[in-house]
Amino acid sequence: MSHKRNTEGLKRHAEHRKAQTAKKVDEAIQRLVKNKDRINFNSVAEEASVSKAYLYTNQEIRQRIENLRKQQEGLPSARQVKREMTDASKDAVIAAKNKKIKELEDENKRLKEELQKLRGKFYDSLT
Repeated sequence: MSHKRNTEGLKRHAEHRKAQTAKKVDEAIQRLVKNKDRINFNSVAEEASVSKAYLYTNQEIRQRIENLRKQQEGLPSARQVKREMTDASKDAVIAAKNKKIKELEDENKRLKEELQKLRGKFYDSLT
């Protein structure tokens, strides 16, 4: 007696898992693009919670990641843009603080002179 194995359920389950994993990778790539993050095999694998080996062996996904990575070449990363913005705004912040310091020094000087006059008036009223 030989039993015929029913593997249809296993095949359907494997196909379902394959589709779910591909969907996870696609959604991860979309999130990375939306957030303007770097797209490479490491970032996609981490975002999608899949192995890099999976990304490399799936030719369609591999080609998509390589194309997106090539498109991003030469574009500044979000970190670089932020650093440049910070460097550019430092001068403005320093200028604003210097102006505020000057205003406070002038006010301090005026208040000291006013205090000296009031002390003089108070001293004159005592005598």
